[in-house]
Amino acid sequence: MKTKPVYRIAFLNAGKLYEIYAKSISQGQLYGFVEISEIVFGEKSAVVVDPVEEKLKAEFSGVERSFIPLHAIVRIDAVESQGTARISAIDRDTNVTSFPGAFHPQGNPPERPRD
Repeated sequence: MKTKPVYRIAFLNAGKLYEIYAKSISQGQLYGFVEISEIVFGEKSAVVVDPVEEKLKAEFSGVERSFIPLHAIVRIDAVESQGTARISAIDRDTNVTSFPGAFHPQGNPPERPRD
C-alpha cells in the first residue's frame, strides 16, 4: 500500500528562504496563492532541540492553513519522508534571481499619460 506523500515547500519570506513540510497543498480559493495545510515538524527529542525548527514551529503554531503567494514559491517536492524544517539566508552572490515581489518597488505606481 502506497503512503501519502509529504511535500517539501521552499518559499521566500522577509528576505529569507523558508523550507517547511506539509501533508496537503492545493491551488486554494485565493487567486495567486498556494494553500498549505497539515504542516508537520520533526518529533521533539529530549536530547537535541533545533532552535530554527522551534522558531518555525512557534511561527506556525495554531495555523490551520497558510496561503503563500505563488511568486514567492521557489520549489515544491513530493518526498517519501519529512526532513528538518529550516530558514536559510539567501546567497546574494548567485546568478539566480527570483521574480520580483512587487511590480513597483518604490511604492508609487508610475504616472499614467494624460489625454
